[in-house]
Amino acid sequence: MNEELIDFPDAEQELFEHFRFVVDAGQEMLRIDKYLQHKIANASRTKIQSAADAGNILVNDKPIKSSYKVKPHDTIAILLPHPPRIHELLPENIPVNITYEDDEFIIVNKNPGMVVHPGFSNYTGTLVNAMLWHFEHLPKSSVENRPGLVHRLDKDTSGIMVVAKTEYALAHLAKQFFDRSNDRRYYALVWGDFETDEGTIEGHIGRSLRDRKVQDVFPEGDQGKHAVTHWKVVERFGYVTLVECKLETGRTHQIRVHMQHIGHPLFNDASYGGDYIRKGTTFTKYKQFVQHCFDACPRQALHAKSLGFVHPKTKSWIQFDSELPNDMQTVIEKWRHYSKFNASEE
Repeated sequence: MNEELIDFPDAEQELFEHFRFVVDAGQEMLRIDKYLQHKIANASRTKIQSAADAGNILVNDKPIKSSYKVKPHDTIAILLPHPPRIHELLPENIPVNITYEDDEFIIVNKNPGMVVHPGFSNYTGTLVNAMLWHFEHLPKSSVENRPGLVHRLDKDTSGIMVVAKTEYALAHLAKQFFDRSNDRRYYALVWGDFETDEGTIEGHIGRSLRDRKVQDVFPEGDQGKHAVTHWKVVERFGYVTLVECKLETGRTHQIRVHMQHIGHPLFNDASYGGDYIRKGTTFTKYKQFVQHCFDACPRQALHAKSLGFVHPKTKSWIQFDSELPNDMQTVIEKWRHYSKFNASEE
């Protein structure tokens, strides 16, 4: 057999599986859904058909239907969401702020402090546990009850997330995140002021060579994966700035590590140097003020404010927006007042 199985070189997100098969010269013609069902472990025929319907299966670089019959030497590329490990999870009645729901997906405004999915040291209390409970208690006539993650937010990052409810929606949304055709915008409060009103940060992101728990930027591109963040100033407070960040890629800790790289770490970001007092540290009054701000927002000041994508069923563009959480609003108001009345005195 001369078939080869190759992982895609730019597997951007661990939530997806990426495969490419080159069909053996002796392969008889066979429906592609049946062919792939035997080639990919734990891939049901329904899952493969949903991937084809969403345009996630390419043969010789062209999207095909699940009825397509493979031929010798065909090159097949497929993008699949990872199968959820529902058998390892328990539904939990955890309050979740659901801002929108239809037959295809749910929009959640995640609170800071909530882990998105189970992992080491976080086996319960996650968004996935909450979604399992929610799906379990949907009306009997509802569509397939399963949590479908297509993206993540850090534990202490708040904001908008989409959770798919059907196999088709999961495949369709996964392709949009993988192709970067959606629109993700975050609000971040960062240290320092900017010389310009907007800019772009480019630099490969990968695990730090000094501390494996955090990410680092490799400007020469010798390590990590390509990452691009577009930013623009929303409001200036002298010592800190509120910026909007638009993601062109979706790397781990992307905004946090990119902002640290250009000298503007996120306010109170303990992992990337934003949790100590910068600028004006000789003034006791200023120190006390910043410490009160840290107490009011005890996490990195980062919020996923909006998310836009093509609706899986209607194919129309749909956009969701959210208000900043109370902790960030409180800190921003404190800085707004401080910069207006106190900065000039110092």
